[in-house]
Amino acid sequence: MDHVIYTAMSGANAAAQRQAVLSNNLANASTNGFRAELSTFRAVPVRGDGNPTRVLALEATAGYLDTPGASQRTGRSLDVMAAGNSWLSVQALDGTESYTRSGALEVSPDGTLLSNTGLPVLSDGGSPIMVPPGAEVSIGFDGNLSAKVGNQPPTSVGRLKLVTPTAEDPLKRGTDGLFRSTSGDPLPSDTNARVQVGALEGSNVNAIETMVSMIQVGRQFEANMKLLQTAESNDRAADKLLGMQG
Repeated sequence: MDHVIYTAMSGANAAAQRQAVLSNNLANASTNGFRAELSTFRAVPVRGDGNPTRVLALEATAGYLDTPGASQRTGRSLDVMAAGNSWLSVQALDGTESYTRSGALEVSPDGTLLSNTGLPVLSDGGSPIMVPPGAEVSIGFDGNLSAKVGNQPPTSVGRLKLVTPTAEDPLKRGTDGLFRSTSGDPLPSDTNARVQVGALEGSNVNAIETMVSMIQVGRQFEANMKLLQTAESNDRAADKLLGMQG
């Protein structure tokens, strides 16, 4: 009987975790630059006395859907979309260099170039980009920034640090939603990377597909719960039989 309980419990737990991931993806279907999170599970035999007759499903290393979202034209001079597999570099709250595909930039009152979440945007030198107060900022397709104050000629204030991950050091999602290199070291600046100015990358979440998956996972969870109820009913029936007086 415990075989059924272990199988149903493992399946219900995996379905609940999968449902949480799908719910988060659906909630970010309109978040610029969001990459859909993937769920993977692996079968692990339960070790103990006797033969390993039970197997649990455990969550394995989860990745993300590495497909660019649709380009959304905004016409705003501080909106950029990294081309190809390139990423923008920002400084996370913990001080580490992190990467994002959300390119809605803005200038703080003190002149720091920030992401839409308020994080400093890094230059190819690895430091925050500072803009002169009251300057009109323009961004080139190569990520170079120029600032123009009044009638003065434009001056260069730095270049966006654009990175391109490799198969040897891919990116992984952190708990804060930002991405970092698997090695933990900052990725080198890619001088060949380009951006599209006046556009933002949309989320790559397919809302309809995600909703269908949520329905399927919900049915899987219900099926596993019914197995647990069946196991409980069988246990009660067995107790009655064993308790009968001969």
